Amino acid sequence: MENDGTYHEKGVDVQLAIDLIVSAYEDECDTCILVSSDTDLIPAIRKVRTLGKNIEYIGFAHQPSLGLQKYATTSRLLIREEVLPFEGKSPKE
Repeated sequence: MENDGTYHEKGVDVQLAIDLIVSAYEDECDTCILVSSDTDLIPAIRKVRTLGKNIEYIGFAHQPSLGLQKYATTSRLLIREEVLPFEGKSPKE
């Protein structure tokens, strides 16, 4: 979070890509669950799949990422009613 109170994403997509690939190479999981619609992650997803791992894409029904759906092993799309009970809650709640 910046001093002006706004949140700015910095390097999150790169860190996600690294985490996916390292987890696959180090055999830390069989399935990676990705909650992102950033198509910049497709190369990492493709590499994870070539290493024999599964990718489950979680997106939002009102605006799914067709690119991520194409490369993921499985996908699930959340609808607004599923998300509303958690809106505005911190992870500690």
